Amino acid sequence: MVVGLIALSFSPILIRLSEVELGPNATIFNRFWISTVAFALWNGVTAAQNRLSHSEPKPQVYTTRLLLLLLGVGFVMFATLILWAWSLNQTSVANSTLMHNLAPLFTVLAGWLLWGKRFDSRFLMGMFVAMLGACILAYHDFSSAGDKFQGDMLALLSAGFLGLYPLIVEELRTQLSPIAIMTWCSAIGTLFLLPFVILTEDKIFPSSLSGWLTVISLALVCQILGLGLYAYCLNKLSSGFVSLCDLFVPVLSTQGAWVIFSEKPNGATLISFVVIMLGVYVTSSSKSVIKSEVESV
Repeated sequence: MVVGLIALSFSPILIRLSEVELGPNATIFNRFWISTVAFALWNGVTAAQNRLSHSEPKPQVYTTRLLLLLLGVGFVMFATLILWAWSLNQTSVANSTLMHNLAPLFTVLAGWLLWGKRFDSRFLMGMFVAMLGACILAYHDFSSAGDKFQGDMLALLSAGFLGLYPLIVEELRTQLSPIAIMTWCSAIGTLFLLPFVILTEDKIFPSSLSGWLTVISLALVCQILGLGLYAYCLNKLSSGFVSLCDLFVPVLSTQGAWVIFSEKPNGATLISFVVIMLGVYVTSSSKSVIKSEVESV
């Protein structure tokens, strides 16, 4: 999970770099289709190895429920990344990333409403401490220049979709491997994005070497490594805890943005980071972290 979070922390930075040459829709489209090709090659190599070793796995049966979950995870990731990319055009990396990672609140609420999940008091206490840390930055940003408000709202909307992502992947992990889930997710996201890119972007693909390196890195590091490990963790850890640990991503992203974009963190940002880390520390000692030990409140 730690390696996955580090990989995901590069996402807003690479998106911002890609948007020097491409629009937000084209940036995410390239992330999806490159990931789809890479996952397809990975699956092809794995299938060939299984045939050579005469150990082909039992064919997966795709029920209607499973197909709907796969369609849902592809749409949720498509909506999350598009809204976040738009947000990064209108506010700072630090603020957009932290607002975007308010997703744990939506994960816990949706898990309770849709799946009847329960979390113990220590988990809930840690979650609300972490949310308080995120709200410190939100309050500071809302009381500052108004031109950042729309970017923050787009990031908050993306957080709502992101909150659903671990819940759906957690259900899919009972039947599918992380590679299979991410292959479907990337392919479905590509199909959803294709009409948006055609209608809204004058330029779909990068024209420079640096542009191609950026979108390839976005796909390999963030989509394949970051989200792939994220899906892997959801077979062992609860969706609520994994989603809450996403709040570490802004800590790492802000340091990179400071170096690359000279976006020096302000006092409110630094305080919010400390409070978020305290909340995650409290939550990590909860019995609700491990899926098999989830207890009712």
